Amino acid sequence: MPMKRGFYTIMAAQFFSSLADNALFVAAVELLQSGGAPHWQGAALVPMFALFYVLLAPWVGAFADSRPKGRVMLISNAVKIAGCLLMLLGGHPVLAYAVVGLGAAAYSPAKYGILTELLPPSQLVKANGWIEGLTIGSIILGVVLGGQLVDPRLAPTLLALGVPGIATAPQAAIAALMVVYAVAAAFNLGIPRSEAPLRPMPARKMSLLGDFWQCNARLWTDRLGQITLSTTTLFWGVSGNMRYIVLAWAAAALGYGTTRAASLIGVVAVGTAVGAVWASLQVRLERACGVLPLGVLMGALLALMVFVRHPGLAVPFLIVLGVLAGFIVVPMNALLQHRGHNLMGAGRSIAVQNFNEQACILGLGALYSLLSGLGLHAFATIALLGGAVILAMLAIMLWYRHNLRRYPKEMARLRVLARSDRAQG
Repeated sequence: MPMKRGFYTIMAAQFFSSLADNALFVAAVELLQSGGAPHWQGAALVPMFALFYVLLAPWVGAFADSRPKGRVMLISNAVKIAGCLLMLLGGHPVLAYAVVGLGAAAYSPAKYGILTELLPPSQLVKANGWIEGLTIGSIILGVVLGGQLVDPRLAPTLLALGVPGIATAPQAAIAALMVVYAVAAAFNLGIPRSEAPLRPMPARKMSLLGDFWQCNARLWTDRLGQITLSTTTLFWGVSGNMRYIVLAWAAAALGYGTTRAASLIGVVAVGTAVGAVWASLQVRLERACGVLPLGVLMGALLALMVFVRHPGLAVPFLIVLGVLAGFIVVPMNALLQHRGHNLMGAGRSIAVQNFNEQACILGLGALYSLLSGLGLHAFATIALLGGAVILAMLAIMLWYRHNLRRYPKEMARLRVLARSDRAQG
């Protein structure tokens, strides 16, 4: 069955919004470095971007379910533009980047939630593969775009436009990225409204706090939900911080500056895109947990990264690492969305997922910032992360096998439900 036309509009909107997000990260790092900020502030960009995902998690899912999701995505892009403007007007880059994270926190439940509203379960893995593949493509182009925009060779061209208040290469890059966010907002206007009923937010907004924790507990106590949620939480916690860690590793191991180091983030993303699309074509929804052992291998490769010191070896190594990551996360994301949609509704389930994943990013990022401030080398950080991934994935695999042994009837019923839902449409 072909995808609905609205799906491609969602893909276009997601591409440009994610493109700007990733380019802005590179521009913000360069803005801090050019201003002489300490190393830990650059590392703090990642957890600050995750901050509002965690703080507003009880409300953003309900907000996404209360109105057409295309409109929610439009509002979210407007908030991102406001964060860029704050950065240009002299606000601290770390705080301004947190405002951009506020827009992203509201954007995510709408982006993923509309997939479950527009498409049948049989197309969820395929849709996730394409949306994740496109997102990874935007990461590739975004980090490269950000690196090129702050390149001293391009900066004079941008500065020659004479925009008031724009005096440095990072500022010119940020101004250009505001235009990219505006393009994403234009695509948001074309996203069709689904037939799913809206769920108005209650008059007492704090009542959503209890509802959110109930939804969170429901996913963590679901025998499949707890496995998929723990896996995606670990994956995004590590990969979210890898953006900055790769920059630091490239500087230490290869002697790269911001522009060249940013391209290596794109190399990882190339592999992830390949793995994402490959998984969408090969892995069935009811067999998503079969990818868990690959997580152990991914952790081992991450730890071995500290021994890679030559560009000729770094590129294929990072591509393989990305392929593994993409092949793991797409089936687990799809299965988690499927269980969440059945248990509590699309927007709320995505908000719970975001809360856990971004809390992991926030925690790991805060720890990395602290260790950077204390002088820990990037190599040591990468080795620690790799070891943590290996241990965590082994624990998740044991947890899954425990559920299969302890609750065989319930696990079989959930697998049949996933198979029957996949066959719909």
